[in-house]
Amino acid sequence: MPVAVARPISLTAAERHRLKKAAHGHKTPHQDRIRVQIVLHAARGRGNASIARETGVHLDTVRTWRVRFADGGLPALADRKRCGRPRRFTPVQVAEVKALACQLPAETGTPLSRWSCPELAREVVARRIAGSISASTVRRWLREDALKPWQYRSWIFIRDPDFRPKAARVVDLYARVFDGVPLGADEYVVSSDEKTSVQARCRCHPTLAPGQARAMRVNHEYRRGGALAYLAAYDVHRARVFGRCEPTTGIVPFMNLVTQVMTGEPYASAKRVFWIVDNGSSHRGKTAIDRLTKAFPNAVMETPVHASWTNQVEIFFSVVQRKVVAPNDFTDLDQIRDRLRAFEDRYNATAQPFQWSFTTSDLDDLLARLDRHTLDRQKESSTAPAT
Repeated sequence: MPVAVARPISLTAAERHRLKKAAHGHKTPHQDRIRVQIVLHAARGRGNASIARETGVHLDTVRTWRVRFADGGLPALADRKRCGRPRRFTPVQVAEVKALACQLPAETGTPLSRWSCPELAREVVARRIAGSISASTVRRWLREDALKPWQYRSWIFIRDPDFRPKAARVVDLYARVFDGVPLGADEYVVSSDEKTSVQARCRCHPTLAPGQARAMRVNHEYRRGGALAYLAAYDVHRARVFGRCEPTTGIVPFMNLVTQVMTGEPYASAKRVFWIVDNGSSHRGKTAIDRLTKAFPNAVMETPVHASWTNQVEIFFSVVQRKVVAPNDFTDLDQIRDRLRAFEDRYNATAQPFQWSFTTSDLDDLLARLDRHTLDRQKESSTAPAT
């Protein structure tokens, strides 16, 4: 019988360059490297048997990739599409599971506060969406759309009709602009708030330092040593913190903090110092604004309602919570005061201004989304059947 002649392989300069790069690349998969080597050997006129011995693969494998490259070129070296195992679930079933995950369990009559993947899998079977399904399959489907129904975040719904202009002034101040005019070199922006109920919890057994393969261990039982309030004012653009500890919050403690800041330089001789505060009882409404202006004529207070997330001092408080307060193991309130004062000095020595990127355009987008959400909820309420 006649012997089959191996298919001749000829390469262009570009093909040879790409094949050599793939053959010697550190990130080339092993199976792709073998295919490329087969083609390169074939282009040098080597026989199939010789190539099989050189690459350590079966003779049929050499024939296959030699023929496929001769017929299709470089694209033919990739794997062909395979049908794979038949799908167990239809696209409709996948969509129904995702839709169920986007509903509150209470709305479906399930006595749960939020979904987990095992609970969703059980509910899918109970609703006969599918005969059987695993929690890992549900998790994989939800991951495709970044759905995490087991997580939640708290938020405050905005009810102030003047929220937009108030919040916009705060956002503009962070960009050193007020009423469309850039701030001068002698104008400052200070963000202020109170961190209430910082407790002194003296652990019944000493806290153990971390060790090899062991985290820090804090005893669960403790003795209460009282609580205090930590008030802080954060210069937004200079990244400088002024703090003080008080027995409680209120008008007098807040004005003590204001006096501490405004009697020092450069704020005492500044043209204007903008104080950004929340709507707390100690700095709420026109009375608080008049009180501040009477004590310090160059102070300007901005108090947007339901906008504590625009107050940059909250970011500093989160740093304090992570690095100073938690885990809470203090013998008494004096130890808390000393730790907070020492941390302020440490922070002011190295701090940089926060990279605030939320602009008035982002604010408008947020309010538009909230308006759409409100309208959708109103439509759902109006179309819901009476019970």
